[in-house]
Amino acid sequence: MKSFAYASPTTEGEALSLLAEPGEIEILAGGTDLVGLMKKMIITPDLVVNIRDIPSLRTIEQLDGGAIAIGAAVTLDELLAHPYLDPYPAIGQAIQGISSMQLQSQGTIGGEVLQRPQCWYFRGGRGLLAAGGSAVEEGDSRYHAIFGNEGAAKFVSASRIAPALIALHATARVIGPTSEEERYIPLEQLFRIPRHEGERENILARGQFLTHLVLPDCRNFASATYEVRQGEGPDFPLAAAAASLRIEDGIVREAGIILGQVAPTPWNSQDAAAALVGQPVNEQTAVAAGLAAIASARPLSHNAYKVQLAKTAVKRAILRAAGQETGGF
Repeated sequence: MKSFAYASPTTEGEALSLLAEPGEIEILAGGTDLVGLMKKMIITPDLVVNIRDIPSLRTIEQLDGGAIAIGAAVTLDELLAHPYLDPYPAIGQAIQGISSMQLQSQGTIGGEVLQRPQCWYFRGGRGLLAAGGSAVEEGDSRYHAIFGNEGAAKFVSASRIAPALIALHATARVIGPTSEEERYIPLEQLFRIPRHEGERENILARGQFLTHLVLPDCRNFASATYEVRQGEGPDFPLAAAAASLRIEDGIVREAGIILGQVAPTPWNSQDAAAALVGQPVNEQTAVAAGLAAIASARPLSHNAYKVQLAKTAVKRAILRAAGQETGGF
C-alpha cells in the first residue's frame, strides 16, 4: 500500500476544505471497499478523508411531509434496524441479501451505493474500461453487463441497494466543491456509463461528496427486491431487480422496475414498468413485465445466461412486492 496522509474532519465544511487539497484524494466511510483497493494499489490516494466522525452524516431523520433523510455514513445494520425503514421493504431486503454481519455492521449506505465495480479486470489492475472494452469482449465476460455495454464499459454497477433506492425515487444530496454549493439530484442521475478511462462510474466531480440520501414518503407504494444468487453468503448476485408499485383497486397505477448487476449503472426498465401499468399483478402480468425488461438485452460471449436470470428477477420482484408467491426458494 502506498503511504498516504489521513484526516478525520468533524464537519461538512472541514471535509470540503480537505477535498480541495492538491493530489489524489479518496473518501473513507466504512472502508470495506476502499481499503482492499488501496492494498492492491488499484487506488493510490495521497490523502484519505474519513467522514465517519461528521455527526450530520450519521443521522436518520424524518422530514416534513414524511420523507426520510439518511446520512451517507449510517451503517447498513443501523439502517436495517431503524423503524423509519419499515415502509421501504425493498431496501431492507437488499441489505439482508448481503448476508455478512461484518459488511452490514461496517459498511455504510453511502459507501455501498458508490462502491467501485467488482469487475475482475478492473480489480486486477487493467483499468475500469479494460483496454477499451476489448479485454472483456475477448476474455471471460461471465459476470459482465448485458445492458448498456455498447461502449467500452462492460462492468456492472456493484451496488445492491441502489436499485431499490432508485425504484423508490430517492434523491442524493451532493455538496461541494465550496460550502455554498449544494444540490439534490435524483439518485439515478448520480450514476453514469464512463466513456474513457479517466471517468468514474458516477458524476461526482473533484471536491464534491455525497452527504445524504432522501427517500420520499412511500406509504402508498409496495416494494421489493429480488436477487438471483449462486448461493448464500456475501457474494454478489448474478442478477437482481427492485420493484415499486402503486396499486389502487387491484390495478397498478404507477410502477418502477430497476435492474441490478446487469449494466454499468442501475438499469431503469421503463418497458417493464409500462407493461405493468393498467394491469393487475399476477403471474401472467409479471412474466410479461420480465419479458419486456430483457427485450433490449445484448449479452456478451459468456453471459447470455444473465438474460434469463434478469427476466426471473423482475418477475419475482413484482410478485414479492404485491405479496404473492414468487415461485423461488
